[in-house]
Amino acid sequence: MDQEFHYAPFRIEAGKIREFALALGLRNPVYFNKEAALDAGYPDIPAPPTYTTVIDFWNERDLYQLFAVWGLDPNDILHGEQSFDYEKDMISGDIISATAVLTDRFDKKDKGFYLIETTYRNQDHEIVRIGRSTLIERREQHGAEIAGHPKTSSYAD
Repeated sequence: MDQEFHYAPFRIEAGKIREFALALGLRNPVYFNKEAALDAGYPDIPAPPTYTTVIDFWNERDLYQLFAVWGLDPNDILHGEQSFDYEKDMISGDIISATAVLTDRFDKKDKGFYLIETTYRNQDHEIVRIGRSTLIERREQHGAEIAGHPKTSSYAD
C-alpha cells in the first residue's frame, strides 16, 4: 500500500465558499460578502474552518481515488474520527495542495483502522491546515475473505 496520496491543486472560489457556508447554516457575513470580509481584516472571503472537506471530495483527485489507490472499498469505510490544526486562513483565490499520509494501520477484531494525516498548503507553500482522521474498514459486512483479507480468527471455533 502506497503511504502517500497527493490531491490535485485546488483553487478556492468565493461562490463555493458561499455554498458551503449556506449548507452549514453559517450566518457570518464574512463568508458571503467581500466587503464584510475586508472590514473584518481578511484579504478576501475566507473559507470556513472545515472547508478542507470540499477539497477532499470535490477534487480532480478525490477521497474515492485515495480509497482505490489504497485498495479500500468505500462501501466498507466508516468515518471514525476527525481533528484539525488550524495554522492559517484559507482565502478565496488560494490554491491549496494537499498530501494525505497513512501514519498507522492496525486491526481490531474484524475491522481495519487507518490513521491518516493530511497537510494542506497554500500557493506560497505555507501550511494552512493539518487534518487527522481515522477510517474504519468494516469487514464483517461481507466477510473478511470476501473483502480481500485473510481470516484471522473464527467465532465458531
